[in-house]
Amino acid sequence: MKASRFTEAQKAFVLKQGEEGTPVAEVCRKAGISQATYVNWSKEDQRTRYGGLLPDEMRRLKALEDENSRLKKIVADLTLDR
Repeated sequence: MKASRFTEAQKAFVLKQGEEGTPVAEVCRKAGISQATYVNWSKEDQRTRYGGLLPDEMRRLKALEDENSRLKKIVADLTLDR
């Protein structure tokens, strides 16, 4: 699957503009995306994941998810060693 050229913070910013009442066509034109892309980003799972988070909060969330993943791997390795 091709990696997105937009970061999670950029996606959240575009979605937030649309939620604030800016016409979707204008938001898409400024961001350089199609309206279909906007609709895909604004699906319920995307909105609940990114909605309302500021970029620094998103970075913190990503760091916590990475740390949680790392700790789970350590626990799994220690469990296997027993």
